[in-house]
Amino acid sequence: MIDREELSWQLLRRRCDPNQFEFETTEAIADSARPLGQERAVESLRFGVEIHQPNFHLYVMGPPGTGKHSLGLQLVTEQARREPVPDDWCYVFNFQDPSKPKSLRFRAGRARLFANAMQQLVEDLKVAIPSVFESDEYRLRVSEIEQSFQRRREQALQELRSRAESAGLALLQTPAGFIFAPVRGGQVLDPETYNRLPPEERNRIETTIKELQEELVRIIREIPRWRREAQRKIRELNRSFVQAAVTGLVEEVRKNFSDHAEVLDYLADVEKDLLLHTETFRQPREETSPIPGLPLPQWDPLEMFLHRYQVNVLIDHSQSQGAPVVYEDNPTYQNLVGRIEHVPHLGALVTDFTLIRSGALHRANGGYLLLDAWRLLTQPYAWEGLKRVLYSGKIRVESLGHALGWAGTVALEPQPIPVQVKVILIGERFLYYLLHSLDPDFRELFQVISDFEEAIARDPRTEQEYAQLLASMARSEGLLPLDQGGIARMVEESSRMSGDAEKLSIQTGQISTLLQEADYWARSRGSKVIGREDVERAVAARVRRADRVRQRILEETLRGRLLIDTEGSIIGQINGLSVWQLGDYTFGHPTGITARVRFGSGKVVDIEREVALGGPIHSKGVLILTGFLLGRYLPEEPLSLAATLVFEQSYQGVEGDSASAAELFALLSALGGVPIKQAIAVTGSVNQHGIIQPVGGVNEKIEGFFDVCRARGLTGEQGVIIPAANRTQLMLREDVVEAVREGKFHIYAVETVDQGMEILTGIPAGERGSDGRFPPSTINGRVEARLAEFAQRARAFQPERAEVK
Repeated sequence: MIDREELSWQLLRRRCDPNQFEFETTEAIADSARPLGQERAVESLRFGVEIHQPNFHLYVMGPPGTGKHSLGLQLVTEQARREPVPDDWCYVFNFQDPSKPKSLRFRAGRARLFANAMQQLVEDLKVAIPSVFESDEYRLRVSEIEQSFQRRREQALQELRSRAESAGLALLQTPAGFIFAPVRGGQVLDPETYNRLPPEERNRIETTIKELQEELVRIIREIPRWRREAQRKIRELNRSFVQAAVTGLVEEVRKNFSDHAEVLDYLADVEKDLLLHTETFRQPREETSPIPGLPLPQWDPLEMFLHRYQVNVLIDHSQSQGAPVVYEDNPTYQNLVGRIEHVPHLGALVTDFTLIRSGALHRANGGYLLLDAWRLLTQPYAWEGLKRVLYSGKIRVESLGHALGWAGTVALEPQPIPVQVKVILIGERFLYYLLHSLDPDFRELFQVISDFEEAIARDPRTEQEYAQLLASMARSEGLLPLDQGGIARMVEESSRMSGDAEKLSIQTGQISTLLQEADYWARSRGSKVIGREDVERAVAARVRRADRVRQRILEETLRGRLLIDTEGSIIGQINGLSVWQLGDYTFGHPTGITARVRFGSGKVVDIEREVALGGPIHSKGVLILTGFLLGRYLPEEPLSLAATLVFEQSYQGVEGDSASAAELFALLSALGGVPIKQAIAVTGSVNQHGIIQPVGGVNEKIEGFFDVCRARGLTGEQGVIIPAANRTQLMLREDVVEAVREGKFHIYAVETVDQGMEILTGIPAGERGSDGRFPPSTINGRVEARLAEFAQRARAFQPERAEVK
């Protein structure tokens, strides 16, 4: 057992000896060969990256600044370089259903070659097909078909005309069409002459005209059919001529991709489609857009038609080496699964397969996708979209509206692309445990965790490794090297960051920031190295920038507006110590705690809880005090007191149990009528057996009370009581250590409530004697006597029991 003790100044700050480093500056030492203190995390990362089984995705967790992102990216990149380059993917026009573009898969680098080949094919078609229609042979063949149609038409009309002439009639063509008229002497009869003809003659003429008109109608009905036959022949002629040109051009592409069955099928569809649309190439080309400001390709029918033969290369690995590693810093739904863009055309928004854009999952297909867990979860439907892809093994490119069934318009439905990707989520621990408990899919999909440490044990070996880490940082960030003093001071500050003298913080983000600030101060004074004074100045400057609130609170205390006594002794009043967290800056300050007692029903009232300012942990600490009183004093008697406890001048929530020891001291002081020295502040929690338990923020708490005492003048009586278990965490400021060395300030470490009360009051706590009682002059004796008095008064208030007869 460790008795209460006043800690010597040597125990208040664990210094780093600069002479242990066998170099003058960090330029003389090599970079760190492995991540410092992250052996377990690296082992888990390697396992998760190298195992190629479904659902073995990774969650990399740890507090910010531990190097999760950088180290995770580094290890994944190293593994990816040893893996094969994945395939390319592209989208092409679907001739059977244009609303469902087809996906084509290629070996790495081949998709771009295919796209270039198809682009060259389109350019060649623009020249080759029109030239076919301009050739003399083609024009002659078309002329023959047209002449054949004209001859057939004229022959039919001539035969009808001959029959009419033999019957004394003439076939005349007027603006209204063909008509038959009687002729005499080579002249068409006028109506008067015709009416003077005998009735028999007129009847004969009318009958003949009716017969000829029926024949004329038959011929006129046949002419469109003959025209269609001629046009069919022209189309067949077009196809035959175009096929001769197209087959040669397509064959050049087919020859280069003869080993790709899907490409050969696609090229066959291209050839068929070209032959079905040969007339498109005969239409006159537009020289300028009829709509000002509209690009010609968006208006030219030929350009619009040929657009379907383009190839949309979605993923191109022609320049890749190894598997892809993709970090998506904005993991929205569309950025993960891809999107379909639209362009304005004639006042409307239109789209096609060439406007399909890849997402992070496409780019990482066959490799690794790194995502920030918090950003992913805060994007609408991104998490559900990712799980859908991982479960189905396919990426479906669709708008969020269509995915959720919100949009009713017709949209493209690109063919899904198979995906094989390792997803690495990077986030904090609470997100992992939250997802693990609330989302069964997460438990199934992410079966590997890599947990990054924030601190490592401090010993001579790790201090040497820490020097290597600082050397690596300085070189990689272009900073000045550190000398021995600078290294030693960085080691000490690292322990301070970790909150433990036996630990070193490996939160590389904070370390790097401090190192950069120290580099600034070193350069400001014209130094070539970062020394101890530069690190000291960086630490002091950082505190000063964030110190406004602490200074304001200290000022209010010194002006007497916040009532904190640092001299004299008062019954039922003690200085507790609290910690304030403002951003990255943490500081401590004393808080007055008071207790009042009287005869009552045995209830200890926590005023903070009653007004809803106390949190559950603080309330638990107060209830433990009742358990302590019940267990230690008058075990055979009911607890008959009424007590109140309060944090004086607290105007915001109170949480945590680190003041429960101070509250118990104040309560015991009020019960025993024993004054407490106001020059001594207390931190620590207590259990029902009176054992003082460790708390957090012990360095800041001590310094907070020290600052108040120093501002009022150190008397040599002031000090702080801390739990004995917190001794190894002390990394106090140099000014506090110096004051303790000079005997102007004191740090006491205690294990029990009794030890603390003896320091606070100067009176022995007292132990039960052979008679089962505490000595009456001790603290415990006085407390028990007061409680016995309350119990006696309680019995006097109880009604006498009626005798049972």
